[in-house]
Amino acid sequence: MEMLNKSISGAVERPVKILQFGEGNFLRGFVDYMVDVANEKGVFDGSVAIVKPIAYGSLDMFHEQENQYTVMLRGIEDGKEKVETRVITSVADSVDCIGEYERYAEYAKCETLRFVVSNTTEAGIVYDETDDFNALPPKTYPGKLTKFMYERYQHFNGASDKGLILIPCELIENNGGNLKNCVLQFAKLWNLGEEFISWIETDCVFCSTLVDRIVTGYPREEAESIWEKLGYKDNLLDTAEVFALWVIESDKDITEELPLDKAGLPVIFTDNQKPYRERKVRILNGAHTSFVLASYLAGNDFVKESMEDADVRKFMMTTVFDEIIPTLTLPKEELVAFANAVIERFENPYIKHALLSISLNSTSKWKSRCMPSLIGYIEKTGEIPSHLAFSLAALMSFYTGSEIKDSALIGHRNSEEYKILDDAAALEFFAAHSAEDSLSFTKAYLSNNGFFGRDLTEFAGLVEKVAGYVDDIRTLGMREAIKKVNA
Repeated sequence: MEMLNKSISGAVERPVKILQFGEGNFLRGFVDYMVDVANEKGVFDGSVAIVKPIAYGSLDMFHEQENQYTVMLRGIEDGKEKVETRVITSVADSVDCIGEYERYAEYAKCETLRFVVSNTTEAGIVYDETDDFNALPPKTYPGKLTKFMYERYQHFNGASDKGLILIPCELIENNGGNLKNCVLQFAKLWNLGEEFISWIETDCVFCSTLVDRIVTGYPREEAESIWEKLGYKDNLLDTAEVFALWVIESDKDITEELPLDKAGLPVIFTDNQKPYRERKVRILNGAHTSFVLASYLAGNDFVKESMEDADVRKFMMTTVFDEIIPTLTLPKEELVAFANAVIERFENPYIKHALLSISLNSTSKWKSRCMPSLIGYIEKTGEIPSHLAFSLAALMSFYTGSEIKDSALIGHRNSEEYKILDDAAALEFFAAHSAEDSLSFTKAYLSNNGFFGRDLTEFAGLVEKVAGYVDDIRTLGMREAIKKVNA
């Protein structure tokens, strides 16, 4: 069977407009996929040059396949199972910035280059004063970017139309602002001059983004059977869910230059991404955090299995539609549509999302994902939201244990042990308090500023309600307690 290449894909040569730091599955199944669609629809005419930003790994497979690969989207859409396969032809080149520094550096002189996208992990956008401008290249991503931009600035004599639009996809809040701050710090550290700093400030655009798509990557167990259907080998085959959302926040209008939305793609350009980030965190992540611990203790192991459990599903639906959505600011129809898409994502038969993996660091997750909805509901209605309050009791019940072993608190589901993974202070708190009576345990937890940044016992009736749910879980068992709160 022939390896995928340009003769099979029919790739069209297009000018390189995007430099992409990161060759991983996410960017290939998200950004490069969208660029490919936009090219096909005739609204964008550009290609991507991928940069491998770290020493680890190899680009051999990219070179063997002439940078062509397949994206397979699989999931539920409008209640029906959907599978979409697309050969991605938008990647024109792949270069190792460490092993091929000179070839990589040439892209700073590229006339058509306009955008830089990146996904260098949450730890990638960092300022390190020990980084060296003279290194080939500097070790940090912002250091590499600063030197690259400086060489571009010099080559084009500071031309304003040769500034760059930076679109980081790292999963940190205000990723564009953080990246810009790092670049400016390096420019000052390395004495690159006030005129270069002015060029960065005036002629370059740093966008902050919200990205959302589960990219499951190379389907190792299914690869050969998929090749048979495709009719070619593809060692870069990339799988992902159907759902996607890319919110791009910018002070300047970049929609004419990057008209992805004109191709019908799920891209939102805005000057304020906060409502969209809040929607994702509160509905998608908040739903996860509010039901997974209860679902696990009710006997389930995976998200999809939880959605097939009538009791857990009803709990989740009530939490989202009756308690979370009323606290958000976007139009209700947008919120409901997003929530319905989230439910279809939870039902995706191609993704096995383990509840225990989601349970990691649940104390901090509850604070960021669920607490704003709980407080917002109380402030809006004057009442305690029953299901969000129950999620606190479920967390306390999941975190019940007395033995810490190998940096994990040991919990029990019936006779089965499971590991509770969180920071040491959280584990020590629960090991010390979880054997107390329900009311004492609840008071100790809700009054702990370390968990919530405030004392939640100030909300009248919350302690009693949560303690009552802890009692129900202890005496009735999790499943019967869920049925009771759902009634």
